[in-house]
Amino acid sequence: MKIADGFPSTELHAISSNQSQNLQRKLTERQLAMIAIGGAIGVGLFLGSNVTISLAGPAVILSYLVGAILSLIMAYSLAEMAVVHPVAGSFGIYAERYLSPWFGFTVRATYGLIQVVAIGAEVTAVAIYFQYWFPGTPQWLWVVVVSAGVIAINASQVKNFGEFEYWFSLVKVAAIIVFIIIGIALITGVSPRPALGLRNLVAYGGFLPHGLRGVWLALTLVIASYMGIEAVAVTAGEARRPEEAIPRAMRTIVFRLIIFYVLAIGVMVTMASWNQSGDGTLNGSPFVRAFAAIGVPYAALIMNLVVITAALSSANTNLYLSTRMLFSLARGHYAPAPLGRLSASGVPLRALAASSLGMAVAILLAIYVPKRAFLLMYGSAVAGMYFVWIVILLAHLRFRRSIGARVKDLPLKLRLFPISNYLGIMALVAVACATVYVEGLQYSVPIFGLLLAIMSLVYLKIRRNFMVNSIAQLKTNPESSPAER
Repeated sequence: MKIADGFPSTELHAISSNQSQNLQRKLTERQLAMIAIGGAIGVGLFLGSNVTISLAGPAVILSYLVGAILSLIMAYSLAEMAVVHPVAGSFGIYAERYLSPWFGFTVRATYGLIQVVAIGAEVTAVAIYFQYWFPGTPQWLWVVVVSAGVIAINASQVKNFGEFEYWFSLVKVAAIIVFIIIGIALITGVSPRPALGLRNLVAYGGFLPHGLRGVWLALTLVIASYMGIEAVAVTAGEARRPEEAIPRAMRTIVFRLIIFYVLAIGVMVTMASWNQSGDGTLNGSPFVRAFAAIGVPYAALIMNLVVITAALSSANTNLYLSTRMLFSLARGHYAPAPLGRLSASGVPLRALAASSLGMAVAILLAIYVPKRAFLLMYGSAVAGMYFVWIVILLAHLRFRRSIGARVKDLPLKLRLFPISNYLGIMALVAVACATVYVEGLQYSVPIFGLLLAIMSLVYLKIRRNFMVNSIAQLKTNPESSPAER
């Protein structure tokens, strides 16, 4: 069933063709699913949970459940549009088509910037993890080594990138499953050790030590933990049979993430007291500390290796995503044209180089403010992600109205539409407002507001130049088509 033929306008067909020109459709369904999981399961869970647990205590489990519902709404909305329009620009193209060119530009620019910043946060996290083994080495050294490796992987052909990311992600998925199984065995007593029981869930101030307010404040960073599931849509321009692969991959990753996150975080706060697991500092993963606290031989060492692999996987995926979004902006004439050029192997190397700037910033922060580097970079990406998800839900509202009764032909459909969209948008706005009460995030929304204003000015300048050039070309060649102009 070829759904796409009946939906896009001539305008969107032109955009789609331009965005995908020369990109190679070599990513398989299994790679798509693992790329998305690789982007989502990273430092938000393994390192950022230090902060979320300190905010909510054991009730952080509820924060992850609420985050799962919001991510499910966003993921299904995006998947519907990606099946119909499987293009490299993804939701940037959808926002341009169904909302306005301003939305199309700002959401792509925001997402590209988010991923660039997130890459820096991921490689910074790897450096923090390595200091568990080598406390005497400078943090910036590990940032440099990791950055070089991730760039090399992304510079290879997309099918090679997909295979690397598949195995990276498989390692951390397997490790989380093992962590959950071992944790449940230790908690229930199905092991040589005495049962840990559920005491840690209520012993230190109860299940809700900071009340429902703590659950809501923790959600400010929990949402960022689910950041990455939109990768399936971004990879659509290089996916084989996207009309089949995207719905299956999206269903797979969303429910896997919910299970992995909720069970993993639940096991962790049950194994070790929440005021030790989530101490609010960023000097290592609480998953590593949980195993270290109960004294399982070599478990903490192995878990540290796993969280390093997880951060590498996320950095690898984020670099891919930001590169494709910059490529999309360039092909849409919103960024310098060289960023839209491809190498002989079909890789946008210039966009890759630009996307690597986040690593350069991470190196500088690791040199001058190593203790604050991670939260500075990770927190900066949070507000932008709220904006991206809100725009996706708004675009989906218009998308559904445009296709009308043909929605029944979609292989994957969002339930409770449009109520789900409106609830998702209101929740994201409320979470964004809550950032002012979270240490390290107080200025994230105002800073993003300033960046959005700057992006808007850039957009107006680009549009003005485009109109001037179009008018000049029309005068010299009155019979030229809009595409030629």
